[in-house]
Amino acid sequence: MGMLCAVSFNRYGRLYYLDPGELRPQVGDRVLVPTDEGPEVAECVWAAQWVTEDTDGFPKLAGLAEDDDLRRDEMLRRRKAEAKVAAKRLIREHGLPMKVVAVDHVLATPENGSDRTTIYFTAPHRVDFRSLVRDLGATLHCRVELRQLSARDSARVQGGIGSCGRDLCCATFLTDFEPVTIRMAKDQDLPLNPLRISGACGRLMCCLKYEHPLYQKFQETAPAVGSRVSTPQGEGKVVGHSVPRDAVTVRLDADGSRSMCSRASVCGPRQAHDQHYPQP
Repeated sequence: MGMLCAVSFNRYGRLYYLDPGELRPQVGDRVLVPTDEGPEVAECVWAAQWVTEDTDGFPKLAGLAEDDDLRRDEMLRRRKAEAKVAAKRLIREHGLPMKVVAVDHVLATPENGSDRTTIYFTAPHRVDFRSLVRDLGATLHCRVELRQLSARDSARVQGGIGSCGRDLCCATFLTDFEPVTIRMAKDQDLPLNPLRISGACGRLMCCLKYEHPLYQKFQETAPAVGSRVSTPQGEGKVVGHSVPRDAVTVRLDADGSRSMCSRASVCGPRQAHDQHYPQP
């Protein structure tokens, strides 16, 4: 048991959970988060509070942001904006099929020796950007790196709103991308319209995987549509499934009405169990 707080480097960006240590940051406070490039300024979006999980593996806050840290963060944001504008202008001049997605800037330290700007972009295919890198280096007066992102990584970096009306999962809490297949949509009886099951990245939505194990387990034990079953209301035929309710819809032979029964009440093994161990 320990304390955790959540911070974000950008508004509506991904949340990072850290151990506050002796600090007690409140919502809106600017804090220092340890990174590979040194402490970075982030905003606390979830005040420190006790949690039941073990917090030994979480990184600790480096402290509260001082005025010097805030000025450094503002300068970094300004350099990123300047680099993004310059990159878009030079891409147009070079006529390259590239789209700038994000820009990262690292100030000079005794270890790296000079400022470094990393520009993330998307493109329909591999692009020869050697001349673009030279012009960017001369314009920005620092070392420049270009990195091409996949469609999913691009959506993660840019963020956005999904069809559910909430922030994209990849931009908030997903740490890695797990395989998603069209079979998952079929198992959940979803329409196979690409516009309905594709995310902002144009790929299959990551949330198709969330409930898929539940549907697999249900299909392994529930009677198939069209099979004959015995229900507490009488004999009938299965005409539908309701996985979220863990139930099946049965059309009764007696009067043709439809009855929704729990999966356990029409499952053969459960019925055999009840017959062998009748309730008093």
